Amino acid sequence: MNIGIFTDTYLPQINGVVTSARMLENELKKLGHRVFIFTTSDPNAKAISPRVFRLPSMPLIFSKSHRLTFFYPPKLILRVKKFKLDIVHTYTEFPLGFFGKLISTIYKIPMVHTYHTMYEDYVHYVANGHLINKKGAQRFSRVFCNQAKIVIVPAEKTGSYLSEIGVKRPIRLIPSGLDFARFHPSRFSKNELTEARKKLGLTGDDRVIITVGRIAKEKSMDVLVGMMPALLKQVPLAKLLIVGDGPARDLLTQQAELLGIKHAVVFAGFKPWDEIGLYYNMSDIYATASTSETQGLTYIEAMASKIPVAVKNDASFLNYVRNNETGYVFDKNENAVDVIAYALTHPQEAKRVAERGYEAIQPLSAEVFALKLEEVYAELLKNSK
Repeated sequence: MNIGIFTDTYLPQINGVVTSARMLENELKKLGHRVFIFTTSDPNAKAISPRVFRLPSMPLIFSKSHRLTFFYPPKLILRVKKFKLDIVHTYTEFPLGFFGKLISTIYKIPMVHTYHTMYEDYVHYVANGHLINKKGAQRFSRVFCNQAKIVIVPAEKTGSYLSEIGVKRPIRLIPSGLDFARFHPSRFSKNELTEARKKLGLTGDDRVIITVGRIAKEKSMDVLVGMMPALLKQVPLAKLLIVGDGPARDLLTQQAELLGIKHAVVFAGFKPWDEIGLYYNMSDIYATASTSETQGLTYIEAMASKIPVAVKNDASFLNYVRNNETGYVFDKNENAVDVIAYALTHPQEAKRVAERGYEAIQPLSAEVFALKLEEVYAELLKNSK
C-alpha cells in the first residue's frame, strides 16, 4: 500500500504525536508499504528524505515550539496524484489535517484519523481561553473526526470522550506502539549511566525521580516540584529530574527557588528522542501528575526502561498501571509524596513492580501497533471498492 501520513509535528520536534507517527512510518516500511510524510517546514530540520514533504509554515505566536502551515502548494497537490496513495492517515485536526482531508476529497482516497489531543485541556493557550472555550474545542474535534472513515484512539478514555461529544464515525482503540529495544536497560552500560548522572550533577547515592515531556501548565509538573520539600523530609537524597523544555520552565524554576529546593530540582532541558532512554535508565522512578494525556507515551517509555512509575489516577493509565502491582497510583496531588517515598525506600519491592510493569506493556510493541493499523487500512480499501 501507499500511505500518506499528515502531521503538523514531525522530526526534529519531539512529542508523543511525533513518536507515534515516526514509529508507524518505520514499522509500515518494514511491512513492505511505501510511506509519504506531509508535515510543516522546520528551520532545524537538517535531514532530507525523498518521501518527507514539508509545507511552508511559521511558529505559533503563543507556542514557538509549534508551527502552523499557511499555504498548500498547488504543485504538491498535483504531485500527490503520482504517488497513488491508497490511504490518507491524518494525525492532526489543524492545517496538515485539512490538507489530508483535501487530498482525500480530491482523489477519493479513504481517510483514517488518529485523535491524540483533547483540545479542551489546551484552550488556555489561545488568549487565555477567550477566543475558544471548551465547547468550541469539542465542536472543532467533533466536526473534524466526523470527516474520517474511521477514527483511531490510543486509549479508552479518548474513545469515550469522542462518543460523548458526538463523533459518529467508527472508533477503534489502537494504542501507539513503542520500540522497546531503545529503552531496555541492556542497551546502557553502568559507566554510561554513571557519567550521565555526573553531567547533571547527580551522584550515585541520589534517588532520582524523573519526569519527561513538554514543560507546560497542562503537564502539572508544578505538582511534582511542590511535593519536593515534603519528600526530602522522608528521602533526603531525592532529586527531581525534569527532561524537556517549554513555556512553564521559568515558572517552575521560580517555584523551586521560593520553596528553597533549587538544589533538588534538575532541569536537563530538551534531549533528542534517541537519547531519552539513557535518562530513564539512570533514574529510580518516573512520576507524573498530569491528567491531560490521551495515552501518555512517556510512562510507557519508563516502564519499557524497567523503572517503576508513579502516576496520578486517570483513565489514560488504567489499562497498564495497576496500583502496587505494575506501578504506583495516587488519587490526590497531596498523596504523591507518600507514594513516591514508599517506592524509593522499598527498592526491592519497587523493582518487582517495575518487572511486572514491563510485562504489562508487551502488547504495546511497535510491531503490533503497525499490524493493527494495517488491518484497518485493508478493511477501508476493501469497503471502498
